Amino acid sequence: MKTVNLLKALGIALCVATASSAYAQASDAMASGDMAMAAPSAKSVKKTDRALGLQVRKALAKAQGFDVSNVFVRARGGAVTLTGSVPDGAQIPQAEEVAKGVAGVKSVNNKITIGTQGGGGG
Repeated sequence: MKTVNLLKALGIALCVATASSAYAQASDAMASGDMAMAAPSAKSVKKTDRALGLQVRKALAKAQGFDVSNVFVRARGGAVTLTGSVPDGAQIPQAEEVAKGVAGVKSVNNKITIGTQGGGGG
């Protein structure tokens, strides 16, 4: 009779140990899954950066009185770089403000200069 109780107790202990081990492995898998989300593949990073750059460019195109034709947008991990030229100096800070207003933009590096349309060649 005592051996039956002992076997039951051992069986219960074994079940508890197995369940806690399985839980620990599941927790580790979830933690490493979070790591995978924190470091996505290079392909998805490029896709995200490209999409953000397009969103910023669209926002610039919609901005009242802003000439986006010679402005180039590059995004990397939420950091946006604006390059190119605009015909009016007032458009330089405007471009930065518009870019900062786009969801996903963490910082803006504004390298836009004042220039003439069509490259100035005549």
